[in-house]
Amino acid sequence: MIEISEIYLAKMDNGAHFSYHTEMLTRINANSKVKAKLTSQLSAYQAAIEKEDAALVTSRKSFITGEIATADSQRDALYLGLKNAVKAFLNIPDTTMQEAARILAQLLKDYRIEPAMQLDRQTGLMTNLITDLEGKCSAQVAALSLAPMVAGMKTANEKVRTSLSARTKESSTKETGMMKAARLLVDEYYREIVKYINAYALLEGAPDYQVFIDVTNAEIVRYKRQVLKQKAKSNIPGGGENGDEGEPENPFE
Repeated sequence: MIEISEIYLAKMDNGAHFSYHTEMLTRINANSKVKAKLTSQLSAYQAAIEKEDAALVTSRKSFITGEIATADSQRDALYLGLKNAVKAFLNIPDTTMQEAARILAQLLKDYRIEPAMQLDRQTGLMTNLITDLEGKCSAQVAALSLAPMVAGMKTANEKVRTSLSARTKESSTKETGMMKAARLLVDEYYREIVKYINAYALLEGAPDYQVFIDVTNAEIVRYKRQVLKQKAKSNIPGGGENGDEGEPENPFE
């Protein structure tokens, strides 16, 4: 019997999953015979795919992003202020303060922190720098009365660190939930459509649906081999029965 083969859609990554269904939708719309038989099912399938598309491109921007930008700006301003202050103290007549400034200048040079750095990298380096400023170089910081500046930099840096962590958690939870729901709905409508097409092919005769089913099965074989890395056998004319290797896995579980 000619029919559309099974494929474990849950095993695909998000990009491949969306691409597979988009291609299936395009194929149905291009086949007047199949499209005419699936008016209501096709409308629901297309709407579900559009929801998956929206979930796929959902921006990761959140209110936390604003907090990060504010704290990062404060941190950068304090850091640059610290560098300029240390530089100024290098030329002061007081030899004790000059020596303290020299030690701090070398420390800042060693860390090579730049405000334009990637946020996580800058945050990590800044954390270590502040540890040194409050620890092994605390005497030099005190000698130049820079403790308030270091304390402010520490507060701003910690705000960046905690906000980055919160944003990652928020985005991950939100996007995973949205994508999971969208994918499940698309797969549900897809399976319904496949059942209808297979049933019409059986009741009305395979020739009317042969080309559509053959092309769809060829795509299924391609996805199994290239995306799912399965040793799928072709069931298009000239090939053997299409099969799957292994048990289905759900990436959301």
